[in-house]
Amino acid sequence: MDSTRLHKIERLLQKELSDIFQRQTQGMHGVLVSVSVVRVSADLSVAKAYLSIFPSEKSKELIEAIRANTKTIRYDLGQRVRLQLRKIPELSFFIDDSLDYIENIDRLLKE
Repeated sequence: MDSTRLHKIERLLQKELSDIFQRQTQGMHGVLVSVSVVRVSADLSVAKAYLSIFPSEKSKELIEAIRANTKTIRYDLGQRVRLQLRKIPELSFFIDDSLDYIENIDRLLKE
């Protein structure tokens, strides 16, 4: 598949997933879930979403709750992008801990 089309789909899914998570976490004060990157397979059957969760202490329980509600999230995503995409990819969520890694390196360099 054309890589430009694939990148457009990845950006579309990232934007819509970010909006879904923003709406779901409005009631939870002090919690922020952002979608750092979405990678879609060439046949558009699988999308891997990498989530950055703040505060990082709650990341384990939030990612488990998100994985438990994957079907609902996929349905909501399908309702939003049904006019742009014919097939909604299967979603899998992973924690993006690159910010924690950078923070750890900065802390080690300051010591």
